[in-house]
Amino acid sequence: MTVTNSKRVRYAVIGLGWIAQEDVLPAFNQTENSQLVALFSEDPIKREELGKQYGVKTYAYEEYDNCLKSGEIDAVYIALPNHLHCDYTVRAAKAGVHVLCEKPMAVTEQECEQMIRACLENNVKLMIAYRLHFDKANMQAVEIVNSGKIGDPRIFNSVFSQKVVEGNVRLEPISNGGGTVYDMGIYCINAARYLFQDEPTEVVAFSASKAEKRFDEIDEMTTAILRFPGERLATFTSSFGAAPVSTFVVAGTKGDLRMDSAYSYQGELKQQITINNETQEQSFPAGDQFAAEIIYFSDCVITGKDPEPSGEEGLADIRIIRAINQSAQTGQPVQLSEFKRQHRPTADQIIQRPESQQPELIHAADPSGKS
Repeated sequence: MTVTNSKRVRYAVIGLGWIAQEDVLPAFNQTENSQLVALFSEDPIKREELGKQYGVKTYAYEEYDNCLKSGEIDAVYIALPNHLHCDYTVRAAKAGVHVLCEKPMAVTEQECEQMIRACLENNVKLMIAYRLHFDKANMQAVEIVNSGKIGDPRIFNSVFSQKVVEGNVRLEPISNGGGTVYDMGIYCINAARYLFQDEPTEVVAFSASKAEKRFDEIDEMTTAILRFPGERLATFTSSFGAAPVSTFVVAGTKGDLRMDSAYSYQGELKQQITINNETQEQSFPAGDQFAAEIIYFSDCVITGKDPEPSGEEGLADIRIIRAINQSAQTGQPVQLSEFKRQHRPTADQIIQRPESQQPELIHAADPSGKS
């Protein structure tokens, strides 16, 4: 993908937790059309040390609106807790600043719609950070399934799990966008949608939790079944209480496609296709998926192109997540209203950059508690 002029989009990264420090900030070094110019955090030590490390200005959150109006930034990368995504997006949009927002997009459908409306009314770009939409392994899986190579795709099944320690932001109440479905299940939902090229019509879900304090307000794990048009079924389990697993399988009438480390952004993603008992295997380096999405979004800002994954793509997943959590709480299936998507991710969006070096983290740790 080429940028049509030499302009570089100037970014502020809002929130300096684990994902921002480990992946978003280093990614800017792998972009030609994007420049990191500002950081926001409530932690003065993060501001001081990371500001020095990256050579950029730093701000406290109460300075957000003044920075937006300063003319010093073109876009924000929002890496805040989920319940803050809407507020910080709307404020940026009203100031004419473009928004690249981490997923899940927001907590409710109403918040998603508010974000979309604010960006449209203020003529700014809005993209949700679905990094796998630019990943070669996942986008080639889309091409394979849609080619008919495995026949009519009938079944999608996925497990995405990790251990999350007490005190991590992912253990916020479900009403704040915490829990396994917002954090991990969203990957499985999104994959089922782009592999089946359709939207589910009904969901049923069950949650289970061990009697541990960290799971007082959220699910330890949730299993969901999604019914798709054409009588196809997708199932997944997302968990904060099991060893790390990241796999999916699509079974068709002629064969199946499996991916191991399917949702990973480090190491290798492995793909296995079996047809008539003959198996082909291929491995793909994860590369820097964060650099890829930043490069793509900056290109949209520079050229005026509408980004995909859009706010509508974010909304599509949130409505399903809300239905899954409702079903798990009530024990009843939930019908989904019709939802049309004109755009699906394809191999045309693949952008590859080598994996970035992992920096030393400042007052941040991965979900399992490793610093």
